[in-house]
Amino acid sequence: MKVQIINGPNLNLLGVREPSIYGNTSIEDYVKELKAHYINIEIDYYQSNVEGELINKLHEIGFDYDGIILNAGGYTHTSVAIADAIAAIKTPVVEVHISNIYAREEYRHVSLTGKNCQGVLTGFGMNGYRLALESLLIKK
Repeated sequence: MKVQIINGPNLNLLGVREPSIYGNTSIEDYVKELKAHYINIEIDYYQSNVEGELINKLHEIGFDYDGIILNAGGYTHTSVAIADAIAAIKTPVVEVHISNIYAREEYRHVSLTGKNCQGVLTGFGMNGYRLALESLLIKK
């Protein structure tokens, strides 16, 4: 099984960015933990602050991988183009948000991308990525 984690803007700063919201663990360390626990799953990680690069990555892997875990960051609330890219591919996508987007600013309460995903996890911290991976295993 091959799963791609894709993170959007500012998520390269996990572990140092607003630790009261996002925690103290870097995404690199967390992905290492996932890989150590799920040794029979190929887990790849990609991050970009650029909308078009996220779309290109979805197109690149969206027909070959078994699952995609996507945290589009702020693009979740603004990007029709990323929502369209998710709708255009065959690989199931699970949307993840580290914080509870519904407990934050009102503009974060809308996910343009979520309607095209298999499911949405929000507010479980970094464990949202693990829960998304587990959901992909169940659907397999």
